[in-house]
Amino acid sequence: MTDLTELPDAWVVWSDEEKGRLVLAYRPDVFDGEEFPAPCLPTLYLTHGKRTRRPGMHPGDTADSDDWFVTLYLEPDVTLEGSRRFSTRAAALEATIDLTSAFDAGGVDYRGCYQVPRERYLDRLDELTGT
Repeated sequence: MTDLTELPDAWVVWSDEEKGRLVLAYRPDVFDGEEFPAPCLPTLYLTHGKRTRRPGMHPGDTADSDDWFVTLYLEPDVTLEGSRRFSTRAAALEATIDLTSAFDAGGVDYRGCYQVPRERYLDRLDELTGT
């Protein structure tokens, strides 16, 4: 069984509702509002029901659904490959661990998500992920 002890060290648990929503943040020590704006903080959501609003909105903003969704936000308006859907929280948590590990190891193409790239930001993210 997959659990949060398998998360890469670069990912921090911001919120964990044991059988509900899980929110993870990537390197909040770097995206602290000084070197990089806090809104650029990569954030991963595991939710019961698909999120209907961006991060920072009301925490209950999800559509009714029996499915679980994993969504990686690079910024409030920039998501990676949309949401991934799973029938159980356990399967979604396993996918979450896989995605955080791939992201941390430089195995995720986040540059392709941007219509107008922020080169300085993306270059620094490349450094952090070893890309």
